[in-house]
Amino acid sequence: MKNKATKPAIRIGLCGFGVVGQGVYKHLGQRSAELASRLATAFEICAVAVRDTEKKREVDVPAGLISGDAMAVATDPTIQVVCELMGGTTLAREVVLAALARGKIVVTANKALLCEHGAEVFAAARKGGGHVFFEASVAGGIPIIKALREGLVANRFRRIYGILNGTCNYILTRMEREGASYDEILADAKRLGYAEADESLDVDGWDTAHKAAILAFLAHGRWVKTDEMRVEGIRRLTQSDITFARTFDYRIKLLAVIDRNFETGDLAVSVQPTLVPNRLVLANVNEVYNGVCVVGDVVGTTLYIGRGAGQDATASAVISDIVDAVTLLSGARGPLIPDEAPSIVAGGRGVKIASPRTVLGRYYLRLTVRDQPGVLAQVANVMAGNHVSIASVLQRESAVERAASLILTTHDTNEKAIQQTVLGLKSSPSVIDEPVLLPIADFAD
Repeated sequence: MKNKATKPAIRIGLCGFGVVGQGVYKHLGQRSAELASRLATAFEICAVAVRDTEKKREVDVPAGLISGDAMAVATDPTIQVVCELMGGTTLAREVVLAALARGKIVVTANKALLCEHGAEVFAAARKGGGHVFFEASVAGGIPIIKALREGLVANRFRRIYGILNGTCNYILTRMEREGASYDEILADAKRLGYAEADESLDVDGWDTAHKAAILAFLAHGRWVKTDEMRVEGIRRLTQSDITFARTFDYRIKLLAVIDRNFETGDLAVSVQPTLVPNRLVLANVNEVYNGVCVVGDVVGTTLYIGRGAGQDATASAVISDIVDAVTLLSGARGPLIPDEAPSIVAGGRGVKIASPRTVLGRYYLRLTVRDQPGVLAQVANVMAGNHVSIASVLQRESAVERAASLILTTHDTNEKAIQQTVLGLKSSPSVIDEPVLLPIADFAD
């Protein structure tokens, strides 16, 4: 894949040629002449590293470009841009670090790699004189990373929150629309290719947590580990939860929330199924779409919606980074990236993870309890003992024999108190199943 322009061609290597890699090759080929004309710089994909060189793929690549050695692509002195599209955190990490040690530009869509090894990756870029571009690592085709590092650079970000996983959003949308169970819709999502055979990374919240870590770093200059977040998935949601949300004008979304208190330096990052008021646009982002809301102190609130995954959306973001890389190599000043952004890096100083006692909010709590006198009083005593005030109580029939479903909402409380309450309720003889706890969003943005 070559094109004509007035400057020497910039050489690009792809490491990984799955769904995303093939999309990048296909779309970059279709638009190569147009892009070269706009950039006044030629570029070419000169190597494609794959796991299986014999495998038949939907996109045809000249045999001379195919390699089974990703590390050879990363270390080839003639290749200036290395696109890591393999996934995983072992070989991918080695390839990225090897490329950066040689001063290359790395383009990656690998959110797990950045979440787990981001500090090491950016340190390697600084030491080797390379650069890292990673637009495709969060929210697919939505240019949220460019928005944070370029368009909104004048802002400090009090809150960033959003739907960052299309699989979970698809499941929740269909649960609400069709009244079907989580298990039924998950099976459909697997058949349609929206969920992996092992769905745990998506539905247990870890994919969203990896993306939240990247956004937190971009906004606040600190890598937040997943064990410093509160991470919960959607497996235990039922039609009881969906019905309550609908009745009281909410929708349930798996939300990543990044909150910063600039007075104390506290930073709180969480991933949880959340009751989102219907008045918010984000509550109406459905199916496989993602949505991210950014609250800046200068611009106010901005909202970004688009496809969060899939070949074309992700390829669009990767190609955007390739164009930035070509622009940088052709002599233009490239966009700010984290290791070059003094305002962002400085923002990381003094940032500390918020104590659960300082994280405030309202909550929804669903309990399966024994259907007998005095149970509500026992539940109320546990909550009062932890200084959690009940705002409302509903009792519904339970699918469990001789049991009832209690649905409670709370007034404002802190995360420490509500977690202590849940622990107390779990140990109560009146509660016969794991409590389901959801935050109630009250964004006034």
